[in-house]
Order: sequence, then structure tokens, then C-alpha cells
Amino acid sequence: MGLPRILAINPGSTSTKIAYFEGDRECWRDTQRYDIDVLKNFSNIIEQEGFRLEEIKRALRAHGTKLEDIDAFVGRGGLLHPIPAGTYRINDLMLEEMRACKYGVHASNLGAILAHRLAKEAGGKPCFIVDPVVVDELCDEARISGFPEIERKSIFHALNQKATARRVAKELGKKYEELRLVVAHLGGGISVGAHLYGKVVDVNNALDGEGPFSPERSGTLPAGQLVNYCYSGKVTLDEMLKKLVGQGGMVAHLGTNDVREVEKRIAAGDEKAELVYNAMAYQVAKAIAEYSAVLSGQVDAIVITGSIAYSDRFVDLVTRRVSFIAPIFVYPGEDEMLALAQGALRVLTGEEEAKEYAY
Repeated sequence: MGLPRILAINPGSTSTKIAYFEGDRECWRDTQRYDIDVLKNFSNIIEQEGFRLEEIKRALRAHGTKLEDIDAFVGRGGLLHPIPAGTYRINDLMLEEMRACKYGVHASNLGAILAHRLAKEAGGKPCFIVDPVVVDELCDEARISGFPEIERKSIFHALNQKATARRVAKELGKKYEELRLVVAHLGGGISVGAHLYGKVVDVNNALDGEGPFSPERSGTLPAGQLVNYCYSGKVTLDEMLKKLVGQGGMVAHLGTNDVREVEKRIAAGDEKAELVYNAMAYQVAKAIAEYSAVLSGQVDAIVITGSIAYSDRFVDLVTRRVSFIAPIFVYPGEDEMLALAQGALRVLTGEEEAKEYAY
């Protein structure tokens, strides 16, 4: 038998990315971008299931790939209840909760649904999700905040953090489960996690909770000032939530969420742009040092990944502050398609056992 043939599916709000792999070698990928006017015909994201399914089939035909020849299907995991990391077999409970958007509405909820539909039409092939954003491996101490009514949550870039952690383990000639790592994902949102022997025992809530401010998220804010602002009458609840996610962070200060644009402004002598840019890097470095303390300072490597890691200038600002802690590995970008395929491959080859989604 040859290498397992895997189709990875990653739905976004206005697009669906698919990639076809033989083992972990990508043979082709396709991105279907949808016209906003077409999507307006659907009242919610789940109603787009049939439309997106046909677009995927169209792409398969265009690439000469037969559905029945694919050995397994893997979708990006959506919003579920908190679960440990790993590759999960798509089951009825998962599909029910994804369709109902029980834990929130997000395009990634379609990942499992589409993978299951395709697997069923291919003759009942295996189908999985891998390391969704709700991966929760926090140690007990990490859950406690100073406010009993509020527990800290684990919401972060689990798929990319886990994939890059395994990548550095391979470079070091060790297993991921043998290492103590701090991984910083730098993108539209920023998450920094402490990886202790294969588990992310502490990480900032990168969606709307805490941590460094990012290109479009506010991160941790001074609590008293935040409460006063919320009750000032200047903003509604909806406006405040948008200030935390989407309209916060760098874009609130500078009117752009594009790091490259900010670097152009800095080169042109914009002092405010330089200050905000440097402050974001400062907060990332501070967070890396903070999560190093979670590992008692015994850190095998610091890993920097995500789209901002393409910026040598930004990475240099961070590394000059934290290089004393541990060796630094930089993996720019994020290859979610490969990470999805590798998660399925580990199960198909017997390296890892598929988990079952349950309560």
C-alpha cells in the first residue's frame, strides 16, 4: 500500500481552503473564495454546508482527484466544549453541537460537518478534526483568577502552536512529550503558551481575554480603568466587545492591522507608529518571560511562529529581550493544512490513537 491519501478542509468566513496530501506531502491545494452577495442568500454559516460541499467537489474534479480514492478526511475543528489536544474522530455528538453552534458561531464549525459529509460519500472513510481552538490542558493553578466568578479560559492557536512545537522537537531529535517549550503565535491575535511535556499547561486567552495586545485585539487592560470606561456611557456592550476584538490593539492606535504598513511608516519617520510597534513587541517578550516562569525557568526552546514572524525587525525586538532564557526557533507563517493532515496521518499510521469527543 502507498501513503495514506488525505483531504484537509479549512473553512473561513468567506472562503474554504482544501489541500490534498499523500502522507505529509502536499500534492495540491485550492482556495475557494465566495462572493459576499452569494453568501447573503444564507441566513447563517451552517446553511452554507451544501453550497460549500459542491464547491469542494468541483475543485476535486478540476484537480482530477476522485472522492472514493481518498483514504481520510480532516477538517479544522470548531467551537466545542473544552477538550484535551489531539486528533478526534468526528462523531454524532460533535456534529450535533457544531450544527447547533452550541458553543458559538464560527466558520470553522463547518470543518467537521464537511469532512463527515465527504467521508460518507466516499464510502464511509475515516474523518477527523485536529487540535481545535478550545484545546484545554491548563493546570489547576492557571484557571484561578482574582475574581471567583471568572475562571481563566484556554482559547488559543492550538493547531499551529502544537504543530510548531512538534517541528522543533523533531529538529532537536526529541519527542514533543519530552520538552519544555514556550511557543508564541504572532498573528491577528497573539497567544503565548507554556508547553510542559506535551501539554499546554498555561496560555493567554488570545480571543478576548488577556495577553499582549495584537494587530487587532486589545489584550490585557488595566481592570479599574476598563470598568470605569464600560460604565462611562460612552460605549454600548457591542461597541466595547468590538474594541476588545477586531478594533483593538495596533489598529486602534494606528488605523491599520498590517504590520508591513506600520514598518513603512516607521521608515518614513513616524514616531507614534514606532512606539506602538515597539510596545507590541515589548509585551510579547514580557509574556514569553512570564510563561518561562511557569516552567520554572527550565526552558528547552522558545518558538516564534505566525505571520508576524516574517518580520525580521519585530522578531529581533522580541528575541533581544528573551534570548537569555533559551535557544530561539523561528517558523514564520502557519501551515494549518499540513498540521491537519499530520494529525490525521498520526492516527492512520498508528502513531497516535484517535480520541472520542464526549462529556
